[in-house]
Amino acid sequence: MPDIELPITTERLVLRRFEAEDLDRFHGYQSLPETARFLFRNELSRTRSMEVLGRYANFQFTGEGDWVCLAIERKDRPGLQGEIVLKWLEGTGQGEIGWILHPDARGQGIATEAAEAVLDLAFGQLAFHRVDAKLDALNTGSAGICQRLGMRLEAALVDNWHYKGQWATESIYAILDAEWRGRQDSGLNRP
Repeated sequence: MPDIELPITTERLVLRRFEAEDLDRFHGYQSLPETARFLFRNELSRTRSMEVLGRYANFQFTGEGDWVCLAIERKDRPGLQGEIVLKWLEGTGQGEIGWILHPDARGQGIATEAAEAVLDLAFGQLAFHRVDAKLDALNTGSAGICQRLGMRLEAALVDNWHYKGQWATESIYAILDAEWRGRQDSGLNRP
């Protein structure tokens, strides 16, 4: 059973459990239509934000089917910047990664840096074999993050998802543990 040591720190970031003090900022971005645009759900009400935040703060990550959602904070500026999730998928050594950022945290490399740390966790401590990211093909921002992480586009499933009244193409990006280690050895990933 894994025991994830928190917080996880990077050059600029701290990845930690959510806290009650995160509610205002969490609801601030989770209540925006632009945040929910590429999610299977609509924007969150304040009550729903409180419920979700409580689940995020009290996660269990012990085996297949579990997931962990960590708060992203900058070292030099306290306050929630967004979240990053790692799902432990059914099947040996399989994971899925995803992220959501507050609008004022986008475009600064924060999601990429947080994802690098979570991929280090997945392939290092958790010994995952493969991690993927599933996203709407129109989500070019997240596609760019996947590419910067060295993930390859494995599939484009045309009109595979139906949400918010329309069909969407699912893009699946993935990276294997050997590929991740190769990028680290070649210096392509940040320390």
